[in-house]
Amino acid sequence: MIDLRVESRLAAAPDALWQHATSMAGVNFELMPLVRMTHPDDRARLPDAGELPDGVLFRSWLLAFGVLPFDRHALCLRRVGPGMRFDEDSTSWLQRRWIHHRRVEPVAGGARVIDELRIEPRLRIAAPLVRVLVAQLFDHRHRRLRQRFGALTG
Repeated sequence: MIDLRVESRLAAAPDALWQHATSMAGVNFELMPLVRMTHPDDRARLPDAGELPDGVLFRSWLLAFGVLPFDRHALCLRRVGPGMRFDEDSTSWLQRRWIHHRRVEPVAGGARVIDELRIEPRLRIAAPLVRVLVAQLFDHRHRRLRQRFGALTG
């Protein structure tokens, strides 16, 4: 298993960051121009806790540079809340398990966004490459968050 953690302190209200984090437009803003996730029209926002289906929320194509399909992701949310957090436990053609926890927490002057990942590649030999690529992708996502919302310093 690969374990990664990325955190950013942002100069934005926690509610604004949560609205961003739970919309597919927000997810794709963070991912682009490297990756885009497709989604059904009726899943433009992640559901609230009371609306979580048991099982796959939707299936998504992951598109390199927004156009080239490279993986098929079965998005499963296990929990939304309490507070501003979600817990994803998904699978894909490339990943046997993709566990992603995102939390948005208030801090003085803004909020902190924390992404914690636990990944099990289908091919064990691919683990070193997956670690590097996912770490770079989430570093990119957090750079995009800082660009959009501004970074807190200090």
